Amino acid sequence: MRPLDHSRRRFLTLTAASAASLTALGLPAAPAAAAPRGAEGAGPDLGPNVFVYDPDTPAEEIQATLDRLFAAQERNEMGAERYAVLFKPGRYEVDAKLGYYTTVAGLGAHPDDVEIQGSVRVIGQPDPNSPAGISALTNFWRSVENLAISPTDWSNQWAVSQASPMRRVHVKGILWLEPGNGGYSSGGYIADCKVDGITINGSQQQWLTRDSELGGDWTNGVWNQVFSGVVGAPAQGFPNPPYTTLPTSPVIREKPYLFIDGEGCWRVAVPRLRRDTAGITWGAGARRTPALPLADFFIARPTDSARRINQELSRGRHLLLTPGVYRLDRALRVKHPNTVVLGLGMPSLAPTTGDAALRIEDVEGVRIAGVLVDAGPVESKVLVEVGKRHSHRSHKTNPISLQDVFFRIGGPYAGRAVTSLVVNSRHTLIDNIWAWRGDHGKAGTIGWTVNTADTGVVVNGDDVIAYGLFVEHYQRWQTVWNGERGRTVFYQSELPYDPPSQAAWQSPTGKGWASYKVAGHVRAHEAWGLGVYSYFNQGVDIRCDRAIEAPRRAGVRFHDAVTVFLDGSGGIERTVNEAGTPVVGSYGTSPVISYP
Repeated sequence: MRPLDHSRRRFLTLTAASAASLTALGLPAAPAAAAPRGAEGAGPDLGPNVFVYDPDTPAEEIQATLDRLFAAQERNEMGAERYAVLFKPGRYEVDAKLGYYTTVAGLGAHPDDVEIQGSVRVIGQPDPNSPAGISALTNFWRSVENLAISPTDWSNQWAVSQASPMRRVHVKGILWLEPGNGGYSSGGYIADCKVDGITINGSQQQWLTRDSELGGDWTNGVWNQVFSGVVGAPAQGFPNPPYTTLPTSPVIREKPYLFIDGEGCWRVAVPRLRRDTAGITWGAGARRTPALPLADFFIARPTDSARRINQELSRGRHLLLTPGVYRLDRALRVKHPNTVVLGLGMPSLAPTTGDAALRIEDVEGVRIAGVLVDAGPVESKVLVEVGKRHSHRSHKTNPISLQDVFFRIGGPYAGRAVTSLVVNSRHTLIDNIWAWRGDHGKAGTIGWTVNTADTGVVVNGDDVIAYGLFVEHYQRWQTVWNGERGRTVFYQSELPYDPPSQAAWQSPTGKGWASYKVAGHVRAHEAWGLGVYSYFNQGVDIRCDRAIEAPRRAGVRFHDAVTVFLDGSGGIERTVNEAGTPVVGSYGTSPVISYP
């Protein structure tokens, strides 16, 4: 594929206002039910925005719901509506197109227990800035999990960008990751998936595939494609082709998921910690996954107060967040070891008073998964805090994990936060994080002095590992790593678009602020597959002296890093410290294969 021209960038046009409510569209509510059950009785009451289907439901009814949800959510980028569509074990003939804040998931113990004959797909959006007239640059905040797809078209299209994971999915055919005809698309994430056919990457700028199986070729790539523990992955080739291939993932556990067991009981699977892994967890001969009864969870609604939710957490209950926006006058506090906090249908945690959204004590085995965190109108010092500062307890055998946790500063309203995520606890697992200071949104919510935020991610704990770290547009360092022996597998970052002048964007070490900062005292750190991009759009010559800033010593190592000038003015002078060439003033890339 030819290098992309200088016009590649985020789609900045504000999408249409929120669509009409489901009531206005005539959508049926999910069936009301009693508390979580065992082998008899009704299923759990998951609220009106969760639709649960079984194979006896007429296909026309399911398709009507999916079509109406898509009509409501296709352009509802900054809206408050959230939905989940869940399928009990069986076979379904449907075409599920996913819009914003929509999850489609199977309820089987095994992905092949639920088979979709048709598609679960994401299509491109009109984009006048793309030569193809279509892009996936803003296809955020949606997901598919725990099912099999048998495409009835030539492929299953999954044209997404950040915060749109595909997990635990069996694609029985071809997987197509771009919007079509080379339309722009800016990266995504796959884990614990099996693709029987080829995977057409197409125009995807960057992508992480982790612990999966590819039955056919992975075609194409633009700047930064990373494979960690992927059976059938393409060979290492960075920068041409731009493939970074790790044979195994050092340490990981998969995201919790909701399912119905053989006795008809609703449960939440809590996959085990694994080391030096490759391939899927659910193949032939796989061990049974541990699970918790749903009766052990407090099933929260957006109308529940933070006080009520904290009361349930303090009793030692787990937490299932049903779809919607949770406006919090105080932080949710997780104090007990092994607590599971699982979001269903992309729920949002939105602090309103300047407190954090979520604080996690330095305890074993906490799992946070599937939530979006929106900064509030009163500035928060931090949005999510893991452990206390100077936490030194080892969690090597049972770490805290954050999976599909997404942050947003501005967009729906003018939010403010100093730092989005602070990780103090040792051995924390970070798996697919998008921390985003908004570059577009509703009128009045975006601007250099409007949606303010210094840093996306700060890691103070030792022995932390991150897979899929997407951090963008913050006003100082995007990511700061203070802990020892940290590891990052895939990093994607755009610098802020909107510094009004060089004087307004000047760090203690020179022009601009590096995206990825490893503190000077750190003795050991390693990262693979890093991409940092510039698009300064204020018509001012803005420079960033270096994209990655770290102490130069043998124990601090970077593999396969690249900087790219996307568009606009100015650019990036170096890739890692003094290594790399300028990408300034016009389209260009600067790869560094190994440093030092």
